[in-house]
Amino acid sequence: MPPLCSQAATVSRRTALAGVGVSLSGALAAPALADEAAIWHRDYWAEKTRGSETIKLAMYRKRVGAPRPGEKPLPVVFLVHGSSIAALASWDLSVPGHGEYSTMNVFARYGYDVWTMDHEGYGKSSRTDGNSDIASGVADLTAAMAVIAHETGQTRCHFLGESSGALRAGAFAMAAPQHVDRLVLSALTYTGKGSPTLGKRAEQVEYYRTHNRRPRDRAMIESIFTRDKPGTTDAAVAPALANAELVYGDSVPTGTYLDMTAHLPVVDPTKIAAPVCIARGEYDGIATNEDLWDFFRQLPNGDRQFAIIAHAAHALGTCRNRAAFWHTAQAFLSMPPAPPIG
Repeated sequence: MPPLCSQAATVSRRTALAGVGVSLSGALAAPALADEAAIWHRDYWAEKTRGSETIKLAMYRKRVGAPRPGEKPLPVVFLVHGSSIAALASWDLSVPGHGEYSTMNVFARYGYDVWTMDHEGYGKSSRTDGNSDIASGVADLTAAMAVIAHETGQTRCHFLGESSGALRAGAFAMAAPQHVDRLVLSALTYTGKGSPTLGKRAEQVEYYRTHNRRPRDRAMIESIFTRDKPGTTDAAVAPALANAELVYGDSVPTGTYLDMTAHLPVVDPTKIAAPVCIARGEYDGIATNEDLWDFFRQLPNGDRQFAIIAHAAHALGTCRNRAAFWHTAQAFLSMPPAPPIG
């Protein structure tokens, strides 16, 4: 295998986009590794403004093969991360010797143009005085859509969000239905009623009200995979994910925790026009089946599914049964349109 380029070529551009208040730039990625030779990837920056502040948001893209002039665009799927882990550790994790853990790779091989981003205050994105709550996440996704439209020519995407990422994606679907095709909500919560995870988390609600960041150390990260049902995730995953994530520091914003402990519900199912699949692990403590069924039955679009992934807990993309989750999401995203009645 030839060595990776020591100096990656870069392309930068700044484009005014009417009505969204963002600008964008792109940088060429280094060549793919040999075992991912068919998968092309590139990193981008989106920008949003808040008052006089410009906030840079890191974006990541993968697909099979580089885009070619005149080709038919691939369907776009956007992956939205949760409260404690940024985009790449959530969606592009490598666990050597333990199989595939990159949801980005999997969906690229399914035939999608796969995008994700670090929300404000996470990963490579700008560290600010904000707490990166759900409303801030909607603004992030608005900025991201401007980049996607510029790079792909498409203004509608599928969205797959996990945990508070599902809340971000659901809130975005309410605010900008014109940009949302099909919607997969993984590890969702609705009112929080009966949730042991949120009940425990609420003990710290005053801290979340008065602090914009919270500690997030190795023990906290590894507890994500053991708090509901030990054994549902390979033991190699938690340390690999912690290693990948802690390079960005030992704290993350508090906004989504505050929303999930003090402000639920933040998504109104009656205002989501898109087809929706709710996917949850059999043992996930973030919500009860009853709470999610209440959400599900209020969805106005008859194109909807409720899927329970067996032998899984909260983090579906990194559990032992992750292939069932990927299969469920892919089957829903590729669902043929219903024929007209009569």
